[in-house]
Formats: sequence, structure tokens, C-alpha cells
Amino acid sequence: MVRHFLKDDDISAAEQAQILALASELKAAPYSHRPYEGPQTVALIFDKTSTRTRVSFSVGVSDLGGVPMVIDTGTSQMGKKESVADTARVLDRQVAAIVWRTYAHSGLEEMAANSSVPVVNSLSDDYHPCQILADLQTIQEHKGSLKGLKFAYVGDANNNMANSYLIGMALAGMHVAVAGPSQYLPNAAIVARAQEIAAEQGGSVLVTTDAVAAVSQADAIATDTWISMGQESEKEQRVKDFAGFGVDSELMSHAKSDAIFLHCLPAYRGYEVSAEVIDGPQSVIWDEAENRRHAQKALLVWLAAQK
Repeated sequence: MVRHFLKDDDISAAEQAQILALASELKAAPYSHRPYEGPQTVALIFDKTSTRTRVSFSVGVSDLGGVPMVIDTGTSQMGKKESVADTARVLDRQVAAIVWRTYAHSGLEEMAANSSVPVVNSLSDDYHPCQILADLQTIQEHKGSLKGLKFAYVGDANNNMANSYLIGMALAGMHVAVAGPSQYLPNAAIVARAQEIAAEQGGSVLVTTDAVAAVSQADAIATDTWISMGQESEKEQRVKDFAGFGVDSELMSHAKSDAIFLHCLPAYRGYEVSAEVIDGPQSVIWDEAENRRHAQKALLVWLAAQK
């Protein structure tokens, strides 16, 4: 039966660990797995602008022996003259996998329901699971293991990154703390799911409006932009709302002395993070950006084997 990766818990904790181990293997030997040799084609669909996602998946598919076919929905029939379901039925006869960066998560679910090849969520309004795999690989590289570590996320706790951090980090057996203003806290159903997973994996979940409490004794700290795509008109209000939730040296001082800083990028220095933190010695953002390639390759190799 075909497997899809639309949200972080579409895989089990054991499967997540397998994928991360494979990501490390592929980082050391980039061309050791070639499931798309032939070459086969992988569809990379973009509803949103992209740098890291486009580069990492394009290079990754090539590394795996395949051909990346970038589809810009602005110049295709998809979503306009043709339904998502019909697009899936056209694509799955010709490509080995479908990777989609989109808005509504429901579109990915419709694509997967009508596809006989793996569908991968490379970003939706609700989740960003491929980024979490890369972040976990990065933390593992710098800390040696994941289980039992404390991970803190500060900022907009009601976005796709917060959702995926809650579920993905809990799946890895980490203690995950998420902090944001009261009007930007995560959906209760997401928190409940993360707590359920954490109880199974020996981790914990904290949701708070206290940024210091979230980062206290943390091993890794992350943030994300306060103004995501489509929210530009809200910038002035959001900057006011998130006052006190920027990651700066003072906030980092409450974490462990060897804590690392992550950001999925693009970053806006002086807003969600200070320049001294993101450009400082605790920042691992460039390792994190590179690891998108390796983690996503591992995911694609793993999905290709699930038949």
C-alpha cells in the first residue's frame, strides 16, 4: 500500500528514527541510494514562492537518479480548470512521487486520496513536516541523540511550524515547549495529539505565554517569521503583538550554555530573532538549511521502499 507524508505523525517514532538514520547515511554518501535511476521523474509542485524547498528537493531528486519536474501552478491548469483529484490521476501515471508546497492542507489530502504514488507535503498552512525532519537531523548531529532533550519554540505558536514542532519533536521523545502571545497559541487538537505522542515516547509538552519558561534549560531553540506569506497586511499589528517574543541574547541566556539556535528561514533580523543570535556561534541555521536536502532524500528513499 502506498505511503504518503502529509503530516508529522504519518510515520511512527520508529520510522522517524529510520529516516533520520538514512539521512545521516545519505549526507555521508550522497549517491549511495538511487531509487529513481532510469531516470524516473518526481513532480515538484509550487503554489508558493520558494528557495530552500525548491533547491533541496531538486538537487535531492537528481542525487537519487531522478529528474525533478518543477510545476508552477500559476502557469498550469491545476486548481483553475482542473481539480486536484484529476491532476493526481494525470500525474501518478507518469511520475514516481508528488511533492507539493501549497496553502490548504485539504488539497494535499485530496491529492493523496487520488494518487497511486507517494505524496509529500513540502509545506501547507497546517504543517511543515519535511522541515522538522531536517531540524531533527541537525539537532542529532550537534547533540548526539534526541530522546530526552528539551526543544523550545518561541513566537507565532499558531502556525504550521509550531504544529509540526509539537508533533514531530514529541515523536522523537523530546520535551517540547512552545511559547507565544495568548492570541497566537496552537490549536487544542494539535496540543492534545502532541501530548498523546509524548506520553508514549517519554517526552512532554508545554504550551505557555512565558518565553523564559519555554526556553529555560533548553538544548535547542527555534523561531519562525512573525509574518508568513499572505499576512503582510497584518505586519504592523503582529510586530506589536509579538513584542517580547523575539529570540535575543538575553532570552538565549536562560537556555543551556551549549544550546543551539534554529530557524527555517527566511529570517527577519531585528524582529523574531536578533542578528547577534542568528549570526552568532550558537546558530546552526546553515547546517539546518543543508539538511533539508539529506532528510528529504531519506524520506523519498524510504517512501519508495514502502510497497
